[in-house]
Amino acid sequence: MKYPKNDLAQLVIASCVANGIDSVVISPGSRNAPLTIGFTSHSDINTYSIVDERCAAFVALGMAQQTRKPVALVCTSGSALLNYYPAISEAFYSDIPLVVLSADRPENLLEIGDGQTIQQKNVFENHSLYNANLITGEPEHNKEELKNALYTSVLKKGPVHVNIPFEEPLYETVDTMLALPTEQHYDFSKSTLKEVPLDVEDLQLYADKWNQASKKIVLIGSSFPDELLQVQLEHLLKDPSVLVFTETISNVKHPRFFNSIDQLLFPLNAEALEALKPEIVLTLGGLVVSKRIKQFFRNHQPKEHWHVNEKRGLDSFHCMTRHFAISSQLFFSQFFFLTKVKESTYHEEWFQLKLKNKERHKAYINKIPYSDFVVHAVLLDSFPENIQLQLSNSSVVRYSQLFDVNPSLKVFCNRGTSGIDGSTSTAIGAAMEVKDQVVFVTGDVSFFYDSNALWNNYIPKSFRIILINNNGGGIFKFIPGPSKSGALDYFETPHGLTAEHLCKMYGFEYTTASDKESLKNELEDFYAGDQPKLLEVFTPSDINDTILKDYFNNLK
Repeated sequence: MKYPKNDLAQLVIASCVANGIDSVVISPGSRNAPLTIGFTSHSDINTYSIVDERCAAFVALGMAQQTRKPVALVCTSGSALLNYYPAISEAFYSDIPLVVLSADRPENLLEIGDGQTIQQKNVFENHSLYNANLITGEPEHNKEELKNALYTSVLKKGPVHVNIPFEEPLYETVDTMLALPTEQHYDFSKSTLKEVPLDVEDLQLYADKWNQASKKIVLIGSSFPDELLQVQLEHLLKDPSVLVFTETISNVKHPRFFNSIDQLLFPLNAEALEALKPEIVLTLGGLVVSKRIKQFFRNHQPKEHWHVNEKRGLDSFHCMTRHFAISSQLFFSQFFFLTKVKESTYHEEWFQLKLKNKERHKAYINKIPYSDFVVHAVLLDSFPENIQLQLSNSSVVRYSQLFDVNPSLKVFCNRGTSGIDGSTSTAIGAAMEVKDQVVFVTGDVSFFYDSNALWNNYIPKSFRIILINNNGGGIFKFIPGPSKSGALDYFETPHGLTAEHLCKMYGFEYTTASDKESLKNELEDFYAGDQPKLLEVFTPSDINDTILKDYFNNLK
């Protein structure tokens, strides 16, 4: 085995190992050679080579999304680092731990005209939880900065940046790692860091308000699947004054939860919206997909809005009255001891309307022609039990909100910044870490935007992509405005591309469907087999928007 001779590289590697980092995604380069040599030679580290830095960062994000522990990224100096930024911002808002280790030139070689140099220090400052700038020849400073960065990534669940200047020569090696003393800052064998419970007397004041209110809504945003949270939310069903609103990526499911929020809200007139208005809204989890529910609470503000989140209090409806900086699980564990059932007709009245909307939903699907809407209905019925479903942004995740999803599925989407960039890479990163089969459903613009994601030697044979190709950003026909602007082609971006040649180049089995019958036929054995597969589903772009608009009107 060969290890880097560079002392600074050895310190970085030793600190990462001591703090439980066991996965490192490396993009090739020269300035980062000491780190590349060290990580690939270490028996406790799994290393992955992803050439495109933007893809590499999203792959690491997908891995950390599943393991819920930091994954390290290693890149060379210069603009390579900037390609990490889209994934860094997503990790920042989705509370996903990433550790960026960027190689840099020494201070005396910056801004003198050398190639592959930019100002790398603090480059992610607005979207990084900690920015450590190491200094050649300052071991104590470097140890402290590494400690702070690595601990912050774990404790606060987000991205951190460590910038590391390397002097030449870069490729010198030694036969053994230096015995560097490094403090173990965090024990990953512990399931969670110990939380401090809420003050019971303070919590009682809010429980009293809860117990008196006859209309309460609990809204769950993006959440990692959690059995305890599922049980706790089901406990709320014992109270007839509570409505539990969920989304596809909330990963909590029950027949009496209100999962298709837009389906419920769209048909309501002003009087009905006022009747739905709760006295208390309790929000938890991450960001919410439904724009309509946010508009509803902003226009019909409750007396109380409480947000439960360990990290940040999001005043999404401009009326937040309390942020409980604690996990949802610990909050409910304390809160339920103080709450009482409130007699009310609130839940039952709205649940009956939900059932009526479900019937209208089924009747509408049975009468409409082949379209994006039909494709999503067919797909959601086709998924095997217990798979992981990864969704791209824009139309795909929004369509998923209109359907009941198999409760055995785990569902994920990059909703931190809601960007279309990196969705495929994230799904592949997740597939690299889990034993379950991962199925990725994406739109065409998102897929082609991130086509370098397939340039990856670690894609599991069971990985599946379903590409819904409506020839370019069909959502812009549905959104009011673009079609009237005179510049629709610049919003919708028609392209005429297919994925056939990409699949040939990257070794994916490729099949197509262009109507309901062929789609069902292709799906029969799509999930089986020992080769990554892509099913490209072509849909008619000229009617998709009309069918979706008619769907909502049909609910009235």
